[in-house]
Amino acid sequence: MSQRRKVRGHRLHGAAAGSPVSSPALSSPLHAVESSPADGSLWGRRRVLLLNSTYEPLTALPMRRAVIMVLCGKADVVHADPSGPVIHSATRAVAVPSVIRLRSYVRVPYRARIPMTRAALMHRDRFRCAYCGGKADTVDHVVPRSRGGEHSWENCVAACGPCNHRKADRLLTELGWTLHAVPLPPKGQHWRLLSAVKELDPAWVRYLGEGAA
Repeated sequence: MSQRRKVRGHRLHGAAAGSPVSSPALSSPLHAVESSPADGSLWGRRRVLLLNSTYEPLTALPMRRAVIMVLCGKADVVHADPSGPVIHSATRAVAVPSVIRLRSYVRVPYRARIPMTRAALMHRDRFRCAYCGGKADTVDHVVPRSRGGEHSWENCVAACGPCNHRKADRLLTELGWTLHAVPLPPKGQHWRLLSAVKELDPAWVRYLGEGAA
């Protein structure tokens, strides 16, 4: 059996095993994925940004679901890597997309408060330490939990390991420190998506607005 046939078989097996779609009618358009053998977990790990018909960001989809939506005519590809993997159906070939857009508008319920997650907080603070401005890799409570501080947007900031360790359970006034910016809850529906995504595809940034860069 050729290496090419082995790669195709691996792709289809992985897609079928992890597919959230049970209908054979939806699964049938996918019969091959051409990519390098090193890209073995492509189906499972890659996410695709889904936009409303108005280009409003909605969510990040598993790659397989996004491709099925394109092949079934429910969405159009907005951005794809021409040199990346290609999905083939019986009638067409589709470059694996980074961003797709719904052909029909869907109404999204408005929710005022954005849930605070580590991912969203890091995006809000642009992965910079609120104390020294260096690269942040931890989350710190400005007023420590042991001293009554809340786990909230207003009391949590991104921090580098050394600053977090040095601050420990002390107040900023006790250290003579100041924050580079006042921590506030972010605004905008795209923050719901940012709160759930740890790593952003660079192609998404132009569609996500402030805080994604």
